[in-house]
Order: sequence, then C-alpha cells, then structure tokens
Amino acid sequence: MLFRSSGGGKLIFERDLRTSRFTGVKVHSLLSDVLLAELMVPSSDLWLVSPWISDVDVIDNSGGVYDSVLDNPSSRAYRFSEVLGMLTRARSKLRVVTRPNASSGFLRNLGYVADNEYLRIVFDDDVHEKTFCGDDWQITGSMNYTFNGMHRNDERISYRVDAKMAAITRVEFTNRFGSLW
Repeated sequence: MLFRSSGGGKLIFERDLRTSRFTGVKVHSLLSDVLLAELMVPSSDLWLVSPWISDVDVIDNSGGVYDSVLDNPSSRAYRFSEVLGMLTRARSKLRVVTRPNASSGFLRNLGYVADNEYLRIVFDDDVHEKTFCGDDWQITGSMNYTFNGMHRNDERISYRVDAKMAAITRVEFTNRFGSLW
C-alpha cells in the first residue's frame, strides 16, 4: 500500500496487486470492496473496459452482512451484472467497452437487470485495455474481468483512489469510444 500527497496536497491511495493461483492473492476481495463502496455512494460515471467480461460472483452475501446496501437482499452470492445493474438503477451512467461476441453472457444478464437509460455498450474489435473506473478511483492492469483473470492467471493490477487521475481516464475513454450521452 502506498499513501502519498499529490501536488494539491490531496491524499492519494494506490495499491498494486500481483495475483496467481499459487500466491493466494485474489483480486476478488478488492473488486467486492470497490463495488460495495459504489453501492453506498454511487459514482455518476462508471467505465468498464475489457476485451472479456464474465458474470462472475463479486459479492458474497451468504451471511446477510451486506443486506443494507443490496437491492432486495438475499443470502447468496451476487454476480457482476447484478451489482452493476443496481448501480444503473441508482443513476450511475455505466459504459461497457468490450469485444464483439466475447462477453455475451455477461452483457445479456446485464441487459436484463440494468436501467437501460443509464447503460451504454460499445463493441470494439481492437480493445485490449482492462480498466474499471469510477468518479474518484480506478482499477487497471492486465486482468480481464473473468473467473480466470480474477482467480487463476498471473496478473498485475493497480487500484488507485485519485479523482484527478480517474477524471483523466474518463475523458480519454470518452475521446476514444464516444460520449454516448
């Protein structure tokens, strides 16, 4: 973990993770924490950019611990599409950029649960970047948002809480993939 002061005196948090099936380091808990924070205070703008996205379990509510932040809570695991759908219903604008035919199950499920007024999907044959970005944070690195990317493959990701960096990322994505709104 790294805390440092940027030029404006604001505290920036950054954490790099290297994952593999041998190290026991899992990005799942980081993604779960980020999504729970988003459910409590939703970003106005979310970007999920990844060539491959699966509808993986992201929040384990089997003990009912997160009932207060989940829509119609039940004691079970919640999938990525369900949580992102909740965020669109909380009026977060969600833009998903992925390759055509690479994330069809996830996109189908997301289409069922999202408020389509707040969801935009862009297909790009050449997308290779892997970034999930909110109003003041981003996760970026080599990991696709799939089971293997999160639990098996050797990956390096960086989680950074920095509103300025997140804003720059969102502007760059808007320039590359369009404003969509």
